[in-house]
Amino acid sequence: MIQHYTSKKITGPITIDGNLHKPVWHTAEKSPRFVDMVSGKTAFFDTHIASVWDEEYLYVAYWVEEPLIRANCTERDSFVWFDNDVEFFLEGQDCYYELEINAHNTVYENFFIWHDALKKGSRFDVPDFDLYTHNVDILAGFQDASRYAKHPRGKRWAFMDYDLPGLQTAVNINGAINTPDIFSQGWTVELAIPWKSITPWFEKRHFPPAHGDILRAAFFRFEALEYHGKIIPESIGWALNEHGVYDSHLPEHFSYLHFDSGTV
Repeated sequence: MIQHYTSKKITGPITIDGNLHKPVWHTAEKSPRFVDMVSGKTAFFDTHIASVWDEEYLYVAYWVEEPLIRANCTERDSFVWFDNDVEFFLEGQDCYYELEINAHNTVYENFFIWHDALKKGSRFDVPDFDLYTHNVDILAGFQDASRYAKHPRGKRWAFMDYDLPGLQTAVNINGAINTPDIFSQGWTVELAIPWKSITPWFEKRHFPPAHGDILRAAFFRFEALEYHGKIIPESIGWALNEHGVYDSHLPEHFSYLHFDSGTV
C-alpha cells in the first residue's frame, strides 16, 4: 500500500544541525514505522520520517534506531549505499532526484531523466544536463530477478555529478560511530531542499506549493548486515511503503507527499 504523508507549513526557517529536539519536530507528525521494501513487514529497527515546509525550503527529518552505528564513506558522492544509510527520492516531471546520506553526513546525489524526455528544445536541453560535459550513466534495469529487469518507460540518463543547489544536510549521533563496545541509540538526519532548486524539474508548476498540492517522494533506509565476518550481498532495504521488489527506482511506488498551508 502506498503511503500518504501530509507536510505542514511552518512560519520560520529551521537551523539544519541534525538535532531533532527542536519544538517543530516535536510538533510535526511522525510517519508510520518503516517496513521491508519487498514484503511490507515491519522493520526490526525503528525508523520514521517527518516533514514540514516554509516559503524557502522543504524540510525532512529521519529518526534512525541503530545499536551499532557504522559508516565508512567520508568523501562526497562515494558509494554511500555500501554503508548503513538513509535515502530520499523526489519525483519531478519526467525526472527524479536521489539523495543518500550516512552517519558521517556523507552525501551522494544523482539525478535521473527519462530518455524520452531529454530532447532538443526541451526544458532539459540546458548546460546542466549536457550529455557530453557531465558524468552520465544509463539506468536501464537490473539483471537480478528480485528487481525489475526493465522499467516499462525504458531507460534513464543518470547524471552522476549532479549537486542540488542550496541543499542542506546534517546528522546528529546519539552514541558513537564504528565503536562496537558502545551501545548506541541511533542517529538523526535533517534535510533542507530549496524550492527554487526543484522548480526547473517541472514545466508549469510553481513553488512553494499551494495548499493541497502533492509531490511523489520516497523515503528509504538500507542496513548493511554482517555475520561470521561476512557482509550479506544486499543490504536490507526498508521504506515508508513497500515496493514489492528490491528496487528503489520505481517512481510509481513513491509515497504521496501532501502539502498543508495550515501552520504547525
